[in-house]
Amino acid sequence: MNIIALPAFADNYIWLMHDGGSALVVDPGDAQPVLEALQRDSLQLAAILVTHHHPDHTGGVQALRESTGATVYGPSRERIPEPFIPLKDSDRIAALGIDWTVIDVPGHTAGHIAFYAGDIDGTPLLFCGDTLFSGGCGRLFEGTPAQMLSSLDTLAALPGATRVCCTHEYTLANLRFARAVEPDNEALVAYDIQCRALRERKLPTLPSSLSLELQINPFLRSRESTVIHAVQAWQSSADNDVAVFAALRQWKNEFK
Repeated sequence: MNIIALPAFADNYIWLMHDGGSALVVDPGDAQPVLEALQRDSLQLAAILVTHHHPDHTGGVQALRESTGATVYGPSRERIPEPFIPLKDSDRIAALGIDWTVIDVPGHTAGHIAFYAGDIDGTPLLFCGDTLFSGGCGRLFEGTPAQMLSSLDTLAALPGATRVCCTHEYTLANLRFARAVEPDNEALVAYDIQCRALRERKLPTLPSSLSLELQINPFLRSRESTVIHAVQAWQSSADNDVAVFAALRQWKNEFK
């Protein structure tokens, strides 16, 4: 199975999967990069998976549906260009011959979902939209810190080998903040060097892996003593799990 990150806009990735004949895409904010890839590789688009309603994830859905006849799947609690098949937590769908499980991950938006497959060429795969980024997490536009912490806990419980396909190339900025939180984290320092080398070559830093993110991502590490101490130095009133996570997210929002 081929998994390709198609660049879109300034820093989006539209994920394209194909088996040499049929394809699916995830969060196509722009139809043009997808149409060009389909034509280049002689692919037929069978399915469109949507994680949340923001325009940079849905802007190309209608054009792709109309030009290819692909079936659209999206979150039941969000407004996605219709018609689409609405999905909620624990729903299962078959797309591209793959069994996908839907995971509710509210926080970035109120009805955000993720798509998880337990075995693609021997490795699990996660399309997490804007919930989890490499080294970071999404802003809380509609959900609460408690919701996002719970959503990240759910994702953190997936197998460590899970490939994490995020939808933005935010990694270097996220790692700059992560190093401010945990400057002595050796895995984080090494990963930052690796990602800088990739970006210098204009290559994606993604996909990441869940096992790596658990070592370097402060938002998955918000219960670690090093992260707690750093957050409390920034906001002394953060005295429980949710308060620490909320302060960490606010610190990131204000970080320069």
